[in-house]
Amino acid sequence: MRLSALPAGRKAKWAVLVVWIGLLAVGGMFSGKFNSVLETDVFTFLPKNAESTQVVEQTKKFTPDVTQAVVVYERADGAVTADDRAAAKADAQRFARIDHVTQRVLGPATAKDGRALQVIVPIKPGAGADDDKETEKAVKDIRSALDPPSGLDTHVTGPAGYTADQAEAFAGTDRALLLLTIGIVIVILLCTYRSPVLWIVPLLCVGVALTVAQAAIYLCAKYGGLTVDSDTEFVLVVLVFGAGTNYALLLIARYREELRRHEDRHEAMAVALRRAGSAIVASGSTLILALLCFLAADLNSTRSLGPSMAIGVASALASGITLLPALLVILGRWVFWPVKPAYGTPEPERRGMWPWLANAVARHSRVMWIATSLVLGVLALGLMGFKANSMEMKDSFVSKPEAVTGEEVMAHHFPAGEGDPVQIVGKASEAGPLRSAAAGTSGVAAVSKPVVKEGQVYLEGTLKASSNSQEAFDTVDRLRDRVHDVPRAEAKVGGDNAINLDYRKGAESDRDLLVPLILLVVALIIGVLLRALVAPVILLATVVLSFAAAMGVSALFFDHVFGFAGTDPSIPLWIFVFLIALGVDYNIFLMTRVREESRTHGTRSGALRGMTATGSVITSAGVVLAGTFAALTTLPLVFAVEIGFAVAVGVLIDTFVVRSVLVTALTYDIGRRMWWPSGLSAKTAESVPEQRESELEQPLTSTAADQR
Repeated sequence: MRLSALPAGRKAKWAVLVVWIGLLAVGGMFSGKFNSVLETDVFTFLPKNAESTQVVEQTKKFTPDVTQAVVVYERADGAVTADDRAAAKADAQRFARIDHVTQRVLGPATAKDGRALQVIVPIKPGAGADDDKETEKAVKDIRSALDPPSGLDTHVTGPAGYTADQAEAFAGTDRALLLLTIGIVIVILLCTYRSPVLWIVPLLCVGVALTVAQAAIYLCAKYGGLTVDSDTEFVLVVLVFGAGTNYALLLIARYREELRRHEDRHEAMAVALRRAGSAIVASGSTLILALLCFLAADLNSTRSLGPSMAIGVASALASGITLLPALLVILGRWVFWPVKPAYGTPEPERRGMWPWLANAVARHSRVMWIATSLVLGVLALGLMGFKANSMEMKDSFVSKPEAVTGEEVMAHHFPAGEGDPVQIVGKASEAGPLRSAAAGTSGVAAVSKPVVKEGQVYLEGTLKASSNSQEAFDTVDRLRDRVHDVPRAEAKVGGDNAINLDYRKGAESDRDLLVPLILLVVALIIGVLLRALVAPVILLATVVLSFAAAMGVSALFFDHVFGFAGTDPSIPLWIFVFLIALGVDYNIFLMTRVREESRTHGTRSGALRGMTATGSVITSAGVVLAGTFAALTTLPLVFAVEIGFAVAVGVLIDTFVVRSVLVTALTYDIGRRMWWPSGLSAKTAESVPEQRESELEQPLTSTAADQR
């Protein structure tokens, strides 16, 4: 028995089931702890040699690890009163008694325009505790403790305010996203299979794969040093469900076909695994290897998020080619009820869209691929307005939480950078020159008195610009230039603004490195699979064009429909890897079938037959994948909405336009040269024009995902 056919064995199927039950039992013990290893502090995403990361370590001797909540009071109808100041002072005293509020509560300070007050509350979570949860609780207590006079508006903002509002926005969304994703998959599977039973099997397999993947990622993070970004949780769910359901659709389609040809369901599944399995494994391996390219990244978050997603895809792939076939063979033909594929019954004739499209390609292949390329190129022009350089914290929410309102109010009355200072460390002997250099930097509103310990000096600088804005980043760059020029100071600049600036620079550097690396890896995989050099170049060009078109459409929607202020610099890289790798998936499914048909019928006829044979199932797979990623658009953060929308649009473009029209028309027009330099390119048996229409007029049986 071939190893690929093992899950279809009469006895082996039960062994496969037992193994997966064991994996589920073990995985269930650890998957529930998955959230406990998620990192939210941006500085943990940076490499140890980043300047801001070094400052984090060096400032521990000067200041405790605290995050600041900034309470802003504003009287919109005039200047604050003595009663307002007294109320703010009483609030500050109550804040000091809240758990995890340490050091001295600063304020209330009065704005120069006399219309606002400000109190800064330092929060330090307990040792070994969940920092974000305790910060969230402290901010909630601060908001509950506020007791302003009538007409005095209050807002809690600052880094702690944002942490609390982000946690509140995401409360319960993990479960809601999972349920929505499951609902989308169920609806599409019901429409695809028209069976009240069959959809349960792939959904069960994908659920098991997700549990095992979460457990594996938890163990790698807990004991293997893997840094897991908080965004991993959401992307992992949609990726595992999308990819896992795709693999199931392709295998089940081939299995259904083989059940009509083989009386023994075990033999039918063995044949299905042998012929469809290679394309499924090649597809999953392409995505896994593309994600593993992220190991070359500089940012810890990017370097670790790739392997985390690769673990998810590997789990979905393993489940799809082992657990799924074992369950299908155990359950038998009745699982397809009410339309069971009985042995000896003919395949349904292919009618409708795909034969019609094949005829159109046969008649106008060159016109179709040129026109399609031009349309995609026009859509890609939307990239001219795409902003992927930075996104302020206040712009990262879909709605407008209290922290954002508070920051806007604070910016009207105080230096916008108050509550989120830059930190400067250097040699104590150069404390004076460092303070002078910092104070003389454009964009710095004030510099604290130097604090000296163990031969080092510590300074804090208040920026005029709001936190994490482009103006703040420019000021950090200028400040670094000034203090680095102080002789013998060995000065470094850190703080939240510097951390986010270093993160942005790291993301841009990773993008420039990983994009060509991923393209090279994908091209090599396609070349080995198809044993050709021309085909990989053509296919890769089509998915890059598809990516550009999807990003162009998305950029227009982000700017003119959703009204987003910008895009995180790491988002284009993630959209790129998903669209390139997933787009290549569908090309692999199509072109392996085209190559098979080309051996018998020639490349031109093979292109038409391959597209007609795979059209229905690949379209269903694309709709499932687009639907699962579209579920991300329900989350309250711009980051998730942009990834979900762009990937969904890209998958739909790739499924309905690129694979169905562009790739098929190009293959038809290029002909056997597509397979150069393999032996298939030397064959002269090509369909002549007079034969094309007659071939297509013959009844074509639906072979779904016939990947051999």
